[in-house]
Amino acid sequence: MRLIPRFTFLCLFALVTAFTSGCGYIRYLIPLNPTAKTATTPPTHAAWDSQLKKYVNNQGLVDYKAWQGDSLALNAYLQDLSAHLPSKSWTSNNELAYWINAYNAFTVQRILRAYPVKSIKDLGGTKIFVDTPWDQHFIKLDGKDYSLNDIEHRIIRKNFEDNRIHVALVCAAMSCPRLRNEAYVGPRLNAQLDEQGRDFVNNPAKNKLTPADKPQLSSIFSFYPKDFTKNGSTSIQDFVNRYATQKIKPDVPLTYLKYDWDLNEQK
Repeated sequence: MRLIPRFTFLCLFALVTAFTSGCGYIRYLIPLNPTAKTATTPPTHAAWDSQLKKYVNNQGLVDYKAWQGDSLALNAYLQDLSAHLPSKSWTSNNELAYWINAYNAFTVQRILRAYPVKSIKDLGGTKIFVDTPWDQHFIKLDGKDYSLNDIEHRIIRKNFEDNRIHVALVCAAMSCPRLRNEAYVGPRLNAQLDEQGRDFVNNPAKNKLTPADKPQLSSIFSFYPKDFTKNGSTSIQDFVNRYATQKIKPDVPLTYLKYDWDLNEQK
């Protein structure tokens, strides 16, 4: 779930967890599938990489119309992911690359199944935990049903202390980070995520960093402020300045841009 739905998700869940956790982080009670098959060798993600290079341009915009006619290749890649879950023998980077690719690829599949569509938000209802596009259990992983929320919150955010995931997970909207036109892979994951950070922070369509004392940031930052105190960052401002070519003042008050939920498609 990205942005507005994610924010609502957190607020509602906070009511449930406030008496026991005392913080804003999500604590899930449903365990991962204990009988899932695992793969001793991580996938190359070559099939996903080929699809991204073919249908996603350098601005992260997607040719959904053309991709819809070639969706069997994407489905085959996702079936392969579903049949081979990460193993404990994998490195953390290989495992995180797997889940980021899975989230992004299943999001694309969800769009292709309904295309043409103006926004991913049109593909579900408004009942949090029930029928939003991020709550729908359309993802199959070794016979168990998952939602995009499950992958993002119950798996990625719970198990990986890396705030850069927020510039890598893409919800098919114009204000999302750009969809990278190559697959994430474990051996290069740190470099890829840092590149995503620079691309996102310095993109004036996502963040307006000038004047330095009045920046306007992506709404993404406002929904997970505590996440941006991880990975060596001490604040949202610190995270931004880690990647920004135009630095903002470290103690500047922050305002946030309105989120554009229009589909991230090539026109």
